Amino acid sequence: MALQNIFRSLSISSPPHPRRPSSSPAPSLHYRAPLVRALCVLSIGALTALACKTGCAHSQRRLSFLGSRFGTQASAAGMAAESSTVPSIVVYVTVPNREAGKKLSESIIKERLAACVNIVPGIESIYWWEGKVQSDSEELLIIKTRESLLDALTEHVKANHEYEVPEVIALPINGGNLKYLEWLKNSTREK
Repeated sequence: MALQNIFRSLSISSPPHPRRPSSSPAPSLHYRAPLVRALCVLSIGALTALACKTGCAHSQRRLSFLGSRFGTQASAAGMAAESSTVPSIVVYVTVPNREAGKKLSESIIKERLAACVNIVPGIESIYWWEGKVQSDSEELLIIKTRESLLDALTEHVKANHEYEVPEVIALPINGGNLKYLEWLKNSTREK
């Protein structure tokens, strides 16, 4: 409910209908409304992540308008404090095709460098390489693992990937289903 109030306060009148005459020109600001709303949502998400990451009670109280549904999830501070979970991350790795993705995923799981790898087909990557814009069809590996295994995982990917400079990007898991996070811990090696 509070989010709806925020969006209402951000709402900017819609532009006049294109086929109806307008007595005054439409303000240019109305075209920025979707961008403003998107930035607000991203800012709220960043504040939520910060509150969860720092475990700061004051920050969490200030964000109480986000609702109580976040209260039942494990936070980063709670994950570190409880022995049943460990600091965890999601790692993105792109691969050229399904076969390469499956082979790399299986080797990562066999080495217990991750608990789970999702293979997302059909992504298009646009990137700068060798002085020009390149475009390739790829697949994305979404790897869930312990934060402490990032270096070992990165070395494994570099040693078993056909790209000269493979993508290995890690994002923190700030919270989630406690049972899943416990399973992640129990399905991976310690170091």
